[in-house]
Amino acid sequence: MATKLYVGNLSYNTTSDSLRDAFAQAGTVVSATVLTDKMSGRSRGFGFVEMEEADAAKAIEMWNGKELDGRGLRVNEARPMADRPPRRFERGNGDDRRSF
Repeated sequence: MATKLYVGNLSYNTTSDSLRDAFAQAGTVVSATVLTDKMSGRSRGFGFVEMEEADAAKAIEMWNGKELDGRGLRVNEARPMADRPPRRFERGNGDDRRSF
């Protein structure tokens, strides 16, 4: 069974192929994807790597906090969207990017 890893703080120059090659140093990579902006096609600065379950912990240990393409990566086990707290945008708390 595969384990999905979140990889954050990616360089805009990192591609899905280079991400796959980097994580292959830790074991078997099932898939690697750098997410891109739909409009511009530019990297969104994060991605996901699916690895064989036995290799996932090794990959986290190997790459979390380490540098790839000039950026220090954040690597952890991906959480389903339902497990994340909802983002709240309230007027006046500094989170709202719109002007009133």
